[in-house]
Amino acid sequence: MKESDKPIISYIPRFFEYLDIEKGLSGASQETYSRLIHKFLGWLKENNLESLKPHELTQKHLWDYRVYLSRRINPHKRTPLARSTQNHYLIVLRNLLKFFTDIDVLSLPAEKIKLPKNKSDQRIIKFLALDQIKKLLEAPDTSNVLGLRDKAILEVFFSTGLRIAELISLDKEQIKIKPGSVGLEIVMIGKGNRPRPVYFSSRALKWLKQYLDTRKDKEKALFISYNGPKRASARLSSRSIENIVKKYATAAGAPNFTTPHTLRHSFATDLLEKGVDLREIQEFLGHKNIGTTQIYAHVTSKKLRDIHKKFHSLEE
Repeated sequence: MKESDKPIISYIPRFFEYLDIEKGLSGASQETYSRLIHKFLGWLKENNLESLKPHELTQKHLWDYRVYLSRRINPHKRTPLARSTQNHYLIVLRNLLKFFTDIDVLSLPAEKIKLPKNKSDQRIIKFLALDQIKKLLEAPDTSNVLGLRDKAILEVFFSTGLRIAELISLDKEQIKIKPGSVGLEIVMIGKGNRPRPVYFSSRALKWLKQYLDTRKDKEKALFISYNGPKRASARLSSRSIENIVKKYATAAGAPNFTTPHTLRHSFATDLLEKGVDLREIQEFLGHKNIGTTQIYAHVTSKKLRDIHKKFHSLEE
């Protein structure tokens, strides 16, 4: 069969090879892409378009798919899909069109897929104030191994700004704590397989050491579960980490939006409020583009507005 005669569906395995090799997407990102692209494949099937070839995909098809997404209901919230969620589906489809271009398969240009923008949809960063962070970090009971582990997890999150997948991937051998250490620097391979330096504070190292001193096992993972089946991997899952953070957020009276990513946001905003440049924040967070880091700019903007209002206003 000629390349031009193959349906879109037949290209999907090659598309994921492309995401892996050419784009360097992590396993977690590829799983997300798989879930999102299969929504499009399901739509093709529902509309008897399974045999549709790349060059047969029209702007009318794209419009119909966007209408389909706009009418979908989030099964968990019982509300229409958020505009940002719809955009995620469209971004994946746009990357599929870029893939066709890169392998010289005739199709619509990726630029034909426009992502609707609306000021009301701008991402709002939710973070904890320093006093809330302190209460959260003090919440675990460190008189037992589970509390020590959880304390170390929370301290590492706030010290490093790691993503949840990055924290889960940490191994014991990466944490080499020398006597008298006031900090630790390691190289982390993060999102998009991009390496960056990650820094652990002396406070985080203190609690990591206390936790590691309790470990007599031969498990490779830095943070392990003590409750799962013996034959299962002891490495904590993302769901376990999320539950741990939620547990102590509740205990500390932190806002109910508190998640591992909230601690990453709190790490970034704390540095910004102390005067660290946005470009340096980009490096700490491992963002490929400064545009991604710009989401934190509103934090400093609001602070500057408050200062201006307080110190630069004429009294009536």
